[in-house]
Amino acid sequence: MISTFLQVALGGAIGSCLRYGVGLGVLRLAGPGFPIGVLAVNIIGSFLMGAFAVATVERGLAHLNPLVMAGLLGGFTTFSAFSLEAVTLWERGAMGQAALYVGLSVGLSIGALILGAALARGALA
Repeated sequence: MISTFLQVALGGAIGSCLRYGVGLGVLRLAGPGFPIGVLAVNIIGSFLMGAFAVATVERGLAHLNPLVMAGLLGGFTTFSAFSLEAVTLWERGAMGQAALYVGLSVGLSIGALILGAALARGALA
């Protein structure tokens, strides 16, 4: 039980650092304004979650779920930050941007998860 918590903690620390790094990188490239860093992290994280979810079933990798899915990808994806960014846009009066941000985040993240799962099924077949 303790080792499982340590796996989640290690994965979460790595995932959070990766999320922070991606956010900084995107901020430097795109500048402030529309929260594209969080959007990118949610899409990438969803893609990886789909791919790994299939790999755990197809390749018997369920023992890595605490480290990878709960830890690394849980620390990397940012739906709590997503919620804050959406509400912040809304409260600033940017209702159109808030709606666009929510739609893109949810739609593209679900699409990326489906794509990741499909690609993993093809690669692992």
